[in-house]
Amino acid sequence: MEELDLLKKAWQKDSHSYEQISESEIYTMLHKKSSSIVKWILIISVIEVLFWTAISVGYNTDEYMKKLHAENMIVYFKALNFVNYAVILLFIFNFYKNYIKISTTASTKQLMQDILRTRKTVKYYVWYNLGMIVVSLIAGFVIAFAYNPKMEMLKNKIANESNYYTLCVTIGIMLLTIVVFVGLFWLFYRLLYGILLRKLNTNYKELKKIDL
Repeated sequence: MEELDLLKKAWQKDSHSYEQISESEIYTMLHKKSSSIVKWILIISVIEVLFWTAISVGYNTDEYMKKLHAENMIVYFKALNFVNYAVILLFIFNFYKNYIKISTTASTKQLMQDILRTRKTVKYYVWYNLGMIVVSLIAGFVIAFAYNPKMEMLKNKIANESNYYTLCVTIGIMLLTIVVFVGLFWLFYRLLYGILLRKLNTNYKELKKIDL
């Protein structure tokens, strides 16, 4: 934001006629920076989808289900995968729309609204992904517990206990694993998108000063 700071200093020092030019220049710079940030949000989201798609292609879920003799679960995972990709593609389409709107907007108020809309979309996107991670982990634990032969000893121990100690420990480990994974992904998203959102928020504050 060094260029913007220099413009603001010059704006404060010079006359009213120059103030009008400076205000226009500041808006143009903020517009350009905001458009660039939203473009990067779009690019990163596309790269992220391609990355997870490559991982899912490399890891054959169907084969894993067949090894566990849980073929009846394959159709549910395919349905969940389809819905997940449909929702994510919808988010990416919204990122694209936000980029087009910000790139073509021509007023300070509209640009401020577009920035707010983009920040809200990114936050919904992050929360959706975290929610899907929770759902996937729970589904993975349930399938492993129900179908994995290695879990037979654990299931027998839980069934033979009257105080449910082993069951509570198992659920506790599952919940701790979910919290750790979600926490790591939250930090990842905070680093990935948080920097861009903070820059957008800074632009919004500067635009608010111009709009006064």
